[in-house]
Amino acid sequence: MLNVFERWYKRKFSDPDSMMLLLLLLISSLLLAVWGGILMPVIVAAVIAYLLDWPVVQLCRLGLSRGYTTVLVLFGFISLSILTFVGLVPVVVQQSINLIKEMPQIWEKGQVWLLELPETYPDLVQLTQIQDVLDSINQRVVVLVEQLLSASFSSLGGVGALLIYMILVPLMVFFMVKDKEMLVSNISSLLPSERRLIKQVGSEMNIQIANYIRGKVIEIVIIGTVSAVTFAFMDLRYALLLGVLVGFSVLIPYIGAAVVTIPVAIVALFQWGITPEFWYLMVAYGIIQALDGNVLVPILFSEAVSLHPVYIIIAVLFFGGLWGFWGVFFAIPLATLVKAVANAWASPKELETEI
Repeated sequence: MLNVFERWYKRKFSDPDSMMLLLLLLISSLLLAVWGGILMPVIVAAVIAYLLDWPVVQLCRLGLSRGYTTVLVLFGFISLSILTFVGLVPVVVQQSINLIKEMPQIWEKGQVWLLELPETYPDLVQLTQIQDVLDSINQRVVVLVEQLLSASFSSLGGVGALLIYMILVPLMVFFMVKDKEMLVSNISSLLPSERRLIKQVGSEMNIQIANYIRGKVIEIVIIGTVSAVTFAFMDLRYALLLGVLVGFSVLIPYIGAAVVTIPVAIVALFQWGITPEFWYLMVAYGIIQALDGNVLVPILFSEAVSLHPVYIIIAVLFFGGLWGFWGVFFAIPLATLVKAVANAWASPKELETEI
């Protein structure tokens, strides 16, 4: 057994470039694990900088200076963010409050429907089973409400952190975009000379992450807008709130679409019941999801590395469990990083001869 492991180790890590890549990954993972919370503003600024770098580059091709275009693009981004926050967030918050107020009525109606099942299907469902299920759900709901209340009170202390984000993040984004070449050169000077595989993985992931962030933001905006307009056109209540939820659900491939279907269906059922309007809405929602998966995603992520759905779901669960929202957001780029590293380590000697 030890001989097998020794042969595998020599085959994969006999190349110094492979060892340098392994050390860089270990050090980066350690830094994120120990100081991930402290470095979060830097990570957020890097994400926004990736998003804004493309329009800056396009404007620079017109002959404008990079400093001027950075100020122009950043000012436009901040203005758009403020307008979105002022115009969208209050409506979404109000609809969320109204929906929470109606949740007891929705739940009461759902309990009545469940208790009618034994009469409709006496051979399949027993009344005692339904009552046990309802008791269990009610207990879980009480625990969930207590957790939400405690989380809301604990989040009050995050107002100061939010102010820090509002000041530091835009400032870091400005310098990251404006002085991109200098920062990249400084980081490169810190890397070891045996960095062939590091450069190979870094250049591949630079393209992947930039394309993913831009594509994912565009997908969120398009799907959220189309869903909200469709829901409003069909006169569904809480159309904007549900549209926002559908838009952000694309952050979690496969899982997000399945989860967000539940609130859409519950609100439609509470509003219309099992009627043609309910089925029209669900068909329209299904068409939106189908167009997203079969048309929009292939167009936006045509340059992305293809990953099997099982690997994507595992990546979402693993990285989401580690880093929460940002782990979910970067699940696919991180999965492609793992794939790029595995490809780089596949046959280092062959890669060396090719170069």
